[in-house]
Amino acid sequence: MSGDKITDDATASVGAANQSRARAYNERLVLSLIRRRDKMSKSELAKHTGLSAQAVSVIITSLENDQLLMRGEPQRGKVGQPSIPLSIDPDGAFSIGLKIGRRSAELVLLDFVGQQKLCLQQRYAYPVPSAVMDFAVNGVEQIKQSLSARNRKRISGIGISVPFELWNWAENLGAPVTTMQDWKDFDLALYLSRQCHLPAFSQNDATAACGAELVFGRGGELNDFIYFFIGTFIGGGIVLNRAVFTGQTGNAGAVGSMPVIRANNRVSQLIDHASVFTFENIVREHNRDPSALWLSPDDWSQYEDLLQQWIATTAAHLSIAIASSCAVIDFAAVVIDGSFPADVRSKLVSTTQSELDKLNLKGITPPSVLEGQLGASARAVGAACLPLYSRYLLDQNVLFK
Repeated sequence: MSGDKITDDATASVGAANQSRARAYNERLVLSLIRRRDKMSKSELAKHTGLSAQAVSVIITSLENDQLLMRGEPQRGKVGQPSIPLSIDPDGAFSIGLKIGRRSAELVLLDFVGQQKLCLQQRYAYPVPSAVMDFAVNGVEQIKQSLSARNRKRISGIGISVPFELWNWAENLGAPVTTMQDWKDFDLALYLSRQCHLPAFSQNDATAACGAELVFGRGGELNDFIYFFIGTFIGGGIVLNRAVFTGQTGNAGAVGSMPVIRANNRVSQLIDHASVFTFENIVREHNRDPSALWLSPDDWSQYEDLLQQWIATTAAHLSIAIASSCAVIDFAAVVIDGSFPADVRSKLVSTTQSELDKLNLKGITPPSVLEGQLGASARAVGAACLPLYSRYLLDQNVLFK
């Protein structure tokens, strides 16, 4: 990702800008640091930015006047003036995230600290552009009406997360090819920006989910990790030095395309063995209706007798992909999340760890296999982050730094 890194250890080297855009840069720098630390005093901000105490005071005053920061109770030490902690005002800004999935669409409203204030969902067998756009436009209007007039003006935009080349999955989804092809040349961001009168940004859904995990999940404790998100199909992301790494074409972390060897020694891809879609096929093979997998994503108890087969197969292939990934980059951890109930995620993670332990990892430091913390909402939350932080941090990528 482009832009300077804003990390606890790196802020001193980032320094403070002194050109004509200094005020905007430094205000975003201060917001970024407080966002990362939760609370900071003026003296801590001066230390970590390299700005003078006077300059920090001017910036803080400006951000308070804009109602982006709020003061906490004074903290008295042994000597000197009490320290006043500054934190992000949750109502300082809002953002809308739209997740367009292969089986469902979701709209979320986030406040400035990432709390979900409202969530709207639409389920379907496959995504039809006109229907999804109607849901999005009407949903955005519903979200606007749920806010006060003051907060409505503080919506920073709409972020969109969408699968890579969504139109290429018609056959797998049982959808008409012509309907899915309509997505190919459809400019989602432009359409929603015009219809909703808000700035709009778009990103690959798995990358957005990875960014959400970095900011609101395991990213608080990990500097580097590889991320697997298992939805209708599987995707992922890579985090290096507390930043989402997207590669030269923006497609780094395309874990679904990783080669794996099948039992018959033929090479296939991870996406063919680790996805909710493969579980749908298992359910169908037993002459049962799989629609509850996406209509009731929080409760798969009716498929309990079939889950172990899917978990075992998915974990076995995931373990190979994890070992291959760690042979290239020395990841300290692996984070697994997806569109399934929390108890299924827990079983999948523990089984994957067991499968990884069976492999010959000579020359590789075994990573920790951890559960993601956002679940099915990760893609929508990651989408909502895009406009929120494009406006208030150094650029739209600094969210992931």
